[in-house]
Amino acid sequence: MAGEGKRKDSDARRLQETGVDTVQVVIDYVRQETVEPLKGVGRFLIFGVAGSALLALGLVLLLVAVLRALQTETGTFHGNLSWVPYVIVAVLGIILIALAAWRVSSGPGTAKRRESKAQGGS
Repeated sequence: MAGEGKRKDSDARRLQETGVDTVQVVIDYVRQETVEPLKGVGRFLIFGVAGSALLALGLVLLLVAVLRALQTETGTFHGNLSWVPYVIVAVLGIILIALAAWRVSSGPGTAKRRESKAQGGS
């Protein structure tokens, strides 16, 4: 009888340790599958936003440089034609915006959407 009580205690202890281990494995798995990918997405977003902001700033500075070059380096835009450099730079800016919008809308995600629709996905 005394041996049987020890065995029940050791079985209960083993069962409790297994339960604790199982809970720890589940917690580690959930953390691995949720927290770590979110960290990766956050890093992707931070670098994407920073890169976009720096690219926009560079393009604005480039357009200002083109405007200044048209105003100072060419002798044709004086008097009644002083507005022409502004129109040229505005058209260049609109072309850059249209080019960016076109690339965003026809990027790699468009091909994936077409493939999934062809396969019967939503």
